[in-house]
Amino acid sequence: MKNLFQARLADLKDRMCEREIDTALVTDDDNIFYLTGYYDYLHMDFGRPTIFVVHQHGPSLLITPQIDENSARSLAHCDEIFSWNDGMGGEWREKLPNLIKLSKKIGIEADRIPQIVLSYLSSLNSMEKFVNFSEILEEMRMIKSPEELQVARHAGQVANAMMKAGREAIIDGRPEFEVAIATSAAGTRSAAELLEKQYPSTDMSPNTHFLQIMASGEDIVKTHHRASTRIMRNGDPVFLCFCGMTNFYKFKLGFDRTFWINSAKPEHIKVYETALSSQEAALSVLGPGVKAEQVHEAYAEVIKDAGYDYPFRCGRATGYSF
Repeated sequence: MKNLFQARLADLKDRMCEREIDTALVTDDDNIFYLTGYYDYLHMDFGRPTIFVVHQHGPSLLITPQIDENSARSLAHCDEIFSWNDGMGGEWREKLPNLIKLSKKIGIEADRIPQIVLSYLSSLNSMEKFVNFSEILEEMRMIKSPEELQVARHAGQVANAMMKAGREAIIDGRPEFEVAIATSAAGTRSAAELLEKQYPSTDMSPNTHFLQIMASGEDIVKTHHRASTRIMRNGDPVFLCFCGMTNFYKFKLGFDRTFWINSAKPEHIKVYETALSSQEAALSVLGPGVKAEQVHEAYAEVIKDAGYDYPFRCGRATGYSF
């Protein structure tokens, strides 16, 4: 994996050169993982910034909380690491003035940078020096490498195991949360098997985690309803969503399925058949050069022609971010 992260960093520096960006400050957790392989550290949810500093010409530096320094030195593929502690010196701010003082153009993730970091940077320099370089990272991450595609396939295997277990757990008289327990257990065991065979490190946890999105019966119209104590009954539609739970080796895949317990009402069958037809329409237009909006248009047209309201967007992005 080391060569993969080195290649990504080299690619980023080349793109920075093309746009004349001297220094880039990466603060988004998923982008830091994409570029360095560093993950599972305290971040802004706990008031602790981590910043990956990339110079167009010069060594890269990871600024991260001291409490996670050992993890950083084990996982992060970068040139240097600076750890900071609460109340000591300038904390995470300490290195930044010297790191950016000679830079004429500084890249930041304008829509993802923590406000506390942005406020400090604005106290050091005129904001005219800062440019949004999020598009560079988005372009890099859009096309998946062979290594990422392999992880995606493994994520799909975990997802299949969860869905199979969920389907088998859906029976008359059972509460929804029992289905969630079954999917989580199956996903964890499948992930553990893959990690043991394919990934040598023991840093990545196999545990499937996310509050299961599912709904049954009259609650099925609540799109993001969580597994509850509701008792499922014969004839109930049961919706299982894995957009949050399919997260193997930090790679996210999103999909869902609807089942019925023993029988389905004719009006439900009509809706489901329309959904299948809309998906077939979407798949029929997929191809190189096709825009996501064109895929959505094909899918939406089928649904509208069947007499239903204009639908939610078709599909979703996949990768290291939701």
